[in-house]
Amino acid sequence: MALIVQKYGGSSVATAERIKNVARRIARTKASGADVVATVSAMGDTTDELISLARQVTNDPDPREMDMLLSTGELVSCTLVAMALRDLGVPSISLNGMQAGIWTNTTHGKALIAKVEPQRIQRELAQGKVVIVAGFQPR
Repeated sequence: MALIVQKYGGSSVATAERIKNVARRIARTKASGADVVATVSAMGDTTDELISLARQVTNDPDPREMDMLLSTGELVSCTLVAMALRDLGVPSISLNGMQAGIWTNTTHGKALIAKVEPQRIQRELAQGKVVIVAGFQPR
């Protein structure tokens, strides 16, 4: 079976209706017989809004805490896409980076992927699920 990986940026998931559109597109790909892994960014301007909020709280945000904060935007999108897929009758699961087996170094703010252990993704795909992975992760 073919594996299709799709990426959806922030404007693609900026509203509930756009999230539903993304889910329908993913569902069509799954219906074609392919396994699907999709990664999604934070909704619309969420990342900019979170950065602005952090700067209102402190002039010098800690890089680790910024990574944690910014990852929440992707988690929101990721879970909402999985919910929309389930509403369409498509089995799905949302995963953050570590759950998906993506490990980074500890350079907060500009981490690089250190290793990928795809077993969890492979297990979920083998169960017939679409896997939605958050596009940003903290270490």
